[in-house]
Amino acid sequence: MQGSINSVLSGDFNKKKFLMCVVTAILTVIVWNLPSSFFGIEGLTVVQQRVIAIFVMAVLLWITEAIPAWATSITIIFVLLFCVSDSSFQFFQGTEDQYGTMLDHVGVMACFADPTIILFLGGFVLAIAATKSGLDVLAARTLMKPFGQKSENVLLGFLLITGVFSMFISNTATAAMMLTFLTPVFKALPANGKGRIALTMAIPVGANLGGMGTPIGTPPNVFALKYLNDPTGLNIGITFSHWMMIMVPLVIVLLIIAWRMIIRFFPFTQKTIQLDIKGEVSHNWRTVVVAATFILTIFLWIAGKNLFGINANTVAMLPIAVFAITRVITAKDLQDIDWSVIWMVAGGFALGNAMNGTGLAENAIKSIPFGAWNPLIILFIACIICFILSNFISNTATAALLVPILAVVCKGMGENLGMIGGTVTILVGIAVAASAAMSLPISTPPNAIAFSTGLIKQNDMLKVGVSVGVITLIIGISMLIVIGKLGLF
Repeated sequence: MQGSINSVLSGDFNKKKFLMCVVTAILTVIVWNLPSSFFGIEGLTVVQQRVIAIFVMAVLLWITEAIPAWATSITIIFVLLFCVSDSSFQFFQGTEDQYGTMLDHVGVMACFADPTIILFLGGFVLAIAATKSGLDVLAARTLMKPFGQKSENVLLGFLLITGVFSMFISNTATAAMMLTFLTPVFKALPANGKGRIALTMAIPVGANLGGMGTPIGTPPNVFALKYLNDPTGLNIGITFSHWMMIMVPLVIVLLIIAWRMIIRFFPFTQKTIQLDIKGEVSHNWRTVVVAATFILTIFLWIAGKNLFGINANTVAMLPIAVFAITRVITAKDLQDIDWSVIWMVAGGFALGNAMNGTGLAENAIKSIPFGAWNPLIILFIACIICFILSNFISNTATAALLVPILAVVCKGMGENLGMIGGTVTILVGIAVAASAAMSLPISTPPNAIAFSTGLIKQNDMLKVGVSVGVITLIIGISMLIVIGKLGLF
């Protein structure tokens, strides 16, 4: 830690980042000005080539992390507005015959308030309210009781409860909260035993796997759902309950497998654990409001579309409105929302909007023979790339890069995707691959939080992360193919 601080203070860290920014800028300008024939896309317009250059910029900035990931998203939106939209500088504009279709600037700005982002915000607000009222502590204490005091069962309990929380609360917040509950448990375990490692590893593994269970569990799910349900795109119409019906059983199976693997790698020397989850629950009318709203929101997310015709995005406004009106959530509480993630998601949506709005996606479909490609190879390569990238950069950034491209590819392949279960298999497969990437401390925030305790080494995390990750990929993708072929997703 001291070495990294010194490197920052010495300026080496900043020089490297600055160099990467310069390289990115140079390559972006080169792509921006290449002859259009270089890309091999028939009918490529000036505006579409600019979008390709902006995509290259996004790839380089996200992968190299020359600037923070959320800042890359802001940069994408800024460049799109100033250089590609109908509100850009005049010298970037021209007639449609000369330059092609300019982006609607209102559409670009609307990415900040996309219905899917409102869905995500609803999840954040629920999490803040639950923490503020102490309901998260009450839920953890209540849910852990059935697992008793046997060490292996307590481990399973932490895996499952972390997984359940991660379906509705951000993975980062869940990991931080569950590790807090473990602090008194560690005091009862041998300092030189492997039980501490097992329990600590259960938190990031449970958080990463649990996030797959609902559309709001993790940002890659949000990207997949956005493109699957886009009325102007794939328009498949997957509901909140539909997603959970398929993904929750998968999560449970994977958590049980992870439980057995963690025990095998890090067996307990002490057979029982005295569990005492400390925390206070606020006993007032606001806590009742939070509990009732939480239950009603989840009920409407699961059944609202079928029973009342209300989609999940609309339901997300319920907790936001109720907590604002009752002052359960104040203006100060809104500062606890992870706005950087919201910005990242908006940037990814803007990138996809640019590909479709300028006609680049349609041109690519016509010019590249996607229909002749083997769907299995595309699925395999896409998931492996996603898995590898997500281990080193943000899984949100990885999804933001891959999902818009794959949505175009899937549209171009049409019925050929039937052999792997359709478009859903590929786009949801990307979400699964992103969540499966948990091999390093830098792979996900829950991993970083667990590693910061000092109780686990990088090799411990690598051993569990790679094993569970590969199994997740194999089982998850295989299940999606089968379910897709049966027409259940």
